[in-house]
Amino acid sequence: MTHVVARMGAAFAVAALISLVSVHAAPQYGAAPAAPQGARAGGAAPQNPSTALGASVPTPRTADGHPDLSGMWGGGGGGGGGDKPDEKGNLTVLFRQRPCSTQQKELGNCEQAVNFERDSGVEQRMDPIPMYKPEFWERVQYLDREGIKEDPTFHCKPAGVPRMGPPAKIVQTRTELIFLYAQGNTFRVIPIDGRPHDPIKSQDTTWYGDAVGKWDGDTMVIDIIGFNDESWLGWPGWLHSNNMHVIEKYTRTGNTLTWQATVEDPDVLTQPFVTRPRTVNLNPNPKATLIEDLPCEERDSQHIVTHERG
Repeated sequence: MTHVVARMGAAFAVAALISLVSVHAAPQYGAAPAAPQGARAGGAAPQNPSTALGASVPTPRTADGHPDLSGMWGGGGGGGGGDKPDEKGNLTVLFRQRPCSTQQKELGNCEQAVNFERDSGVEQRMDPIPMYKPEFWERVQYLDREGIKEDPTFHCKPAGVPRMGPPAKIVQTRTELIFLYAQGNTFRVIPIDGRPHDPIKSQDTTWYGDAVGKWDGDTMVIDIIGFNDESWLGWPGWLHSNNMHVIEKYTRTGNTLTWQATVEDPDVLTQPFVTRPRTVNLNPNPKATLIEDLPCEERDSQHIVTHERG
């Protein structure tokens, strides 16, 4: 079981963050697409020194010439981003610190504060965020504020796609991809043999949807439909409808793998939501394994007396 660590769930003025958001629109929403903030041409994530080192080696390929996505990929899910190593690969700051006020500096008691729960909560509400139709903002803010009782992952339910992020391990065959996640022993099997969506499964409403994949050059593009509306797009109460359509992209460059997802949901969004790219490194240890998670058993939420979440 993954125990809940208290973290701030107070509702920030989410709508006020609109000005911070890079616009990611598609034609069906009435605007032209724009690249996500910090992304390079082609959608690749900015690389830190350790990532660049992994990208400098040749990209392994299968017999049919496509990149081989197989491997253990530095963990699945997680938030991405965070502090970056310097040019020598040294990480000198573990968490961003809230600066001292002028009064603290004048009094000589300036000790920059680090509160992991609150500070990481603020970061998760920063750009990019989904742009909801006006009638849904109140619901989003309610879910954010009441995340202790409303967040599905707090109650042993799956994170769902795309919240779960990239997998921890990929097994690639000629006809399918097998994704293994270090999250509740979760797996996904995606056919890549050219078949269309299953006419029955694509009408179901599930946590992971009905997925089919195909190559677009060296990028694996996974098209997913058939979701329920129970999962969230992200921690701050980012809801979606059961008409959500998700496109995941996986690009291997050397020993790095970049993942990014685009969410189309005209029922609730004013434009597609493009997640921040995440780049993970290959684990070169041939004996690396995934640790079995214990079954999830919810015992915490009824005892939490604050709105902080973890």
